[in-house]
Amino acid sequence: MATPQEKLAESLQALHELQARGITAIRSRDLSRTNRQRLLRNGFLRDVIKGWYIASRPDEAPGDSTAWYASFWDFCASYLAARFGEAWCLSPEQSLSLHAGNRSVPTQLVVRTPRGDNKPTPLPHKTSLVDVRHAMPPDGELVVRDGLRLFSVAAALAAVSEQYFRRAATDVRAAMASVRDASEVLAVLLAGSRSTIAGRLAGAFRNAGHARIADDILRTMQAAGHDVRESDPFENRPGIVLPVRAVSPYVSRLRLMWDTMRAPVLKVFPAPPGPANPAAYLRTVDEVFVNDAYHSLSIEGYRVSPQLIERVRSGAWNPDGDPQDRENRDALAARGYYDAFSAVRTSLDRVLHGENPGAVARTDHGDWYRRLFGPSVTAGILGAADLAGYRNGPVYIRRSMFVPPPRDAVRDCMPVLFELLEAETEPAVRVVLGHFVFVYIHPYMDGNGRMGRFLMNVMLAAGGYPWTIIPVERRNEYMAALESASVQQDIRPFAAFIGDLASSALGGAPAPAVPGMRG
Repeated sequence: MATPQEKLAESLQALHELQARGITAIRSRDLSRTNRQRLLRNGFLRDVIKGWYIASRPDEAPGDSTAWYASFWDFCASYLAARFGEAWCLSPEQSLSLHAGNRSVPTQLVVRTPRGDNKPTPLPHKTSLVDVRHAMPPDGELVVRDGLRLFSVAAALAAVSEQYFRRAATDVRAAMASVRDASEVLAVLLAGSRSTIAGRLAGAFRNAGHARIADDILRTMQAAGHDVRESDPFENRPGIVLPVRAVSPYVSRLRLMWDTMRAPVLKVFPAPPGPANPAAYLRTVDEVFVNDAYHSLSIEGYRVSPQLIERVRSGAWNPDGDPQDRENRDALAARGYYDAFSAVRTSLDRVLHGENPGAVARTDHGDWYRRLFGPSVTAGILGAADLAGYRNGPVYIRRSMFVPPPRDAVRDCMPVLFELLEAETEPAVRVVLGHFVFVYIHPYMDGNGRMGRFLMNVMLAAGGYPWTIIPVERRNEYMAALESASVQQDIRPFAAFIGDLASSALGGAPAPAVPGMRG
């Protein structure tokens, strides 16, 4: 007779076969009742709605939203296809967001379909889907991306309201950057005789710095007998002009975020103190190492003590002679943090002696990362390939509605981040947006938070601000501020949070306490 473990293994094999076929949204009929119940009981399967499930991890705490947010878009694509066939598409607003590289999970996903009942379908973690009864756009105005049926960029621009240009300016502008010329938009405008919308889009493209497209829209519509009056739907003009047909919508979005977030950062962040004495600054950094390591590692869930960190720093950590040191995940993380901190210290020295902090971060951040995880590779917990560079797969942030860019976009975005840091003249902007944009891109499978805080402190040093520790006791506030910036595009809470900590450090406030250390 098979043991319970063997039976569970059999059910897991059935789940694995579904996942190997790319099935994320699992229907009751996809698994036998026995396998389904066994997987649900052991935490490997989770209910979404009646008859539909997603895979999960048994170690996830009750109420953990990570599995749902990670599965959201694939689930919705499968569920909607099963329910409506091809007679559905996402709203023009949501279509524009996805075209712009914004894959944050919406609180309510609006779907258009002739078979809609205009009623919301509750989904996990206070999300929902509402299918609005609406005629479908022509086939030529629809595109399919990752199983999601979307309005084309041109069709979506013509369908959204004037208010949407102001409410979601970053998404609209990033999507507009993918329009090659006026012909893409004109095909939609002429087919629907949309003279008012033509004037709005002409004004939008002129606002974005693309006068040629704006003029072509006006002249063509007028030649076709339409009375078109240009109007600008945006509230402000951008500080940058994105190239037509930008390489990646994620790059366009990143540049636009940087441009729109600069002013809010400068309003709340303390003024830079000015150049610091390099030798004195580095002595202070050495003094805060234990404190910094404890809080930064604790934020990521490692259980480290000041005693362990001191053992690592003093050289008493002995992975060759002590099996516990070699195998202990927390000890390996502490050792990696010490090695990375030492590499960051070298970068600080270069910045304090006047080198461009963005250029220093560009050349040095790979070494910080290799040092951070080198001990885990040596111990055999990670493979050497894990140190090769940026991630080669998707990554998700625990409990976050924000979905980081796909792996191919990472390679487009990271050079742009360092380009923006190198060109930025305001130290406060480098500090806040350097950290935020790094974790927004999430270039690595692990270590993004620690790397982002290292980058933040290198940027702080460039402005003369002291090394600043984010206390583990304020982790929830820290994560909520990052979530607000990532999902709502509101950088103010994060800028105020970091600015408050930097102000305290500037004023000589005591460093956050570490259990077991004497003040």
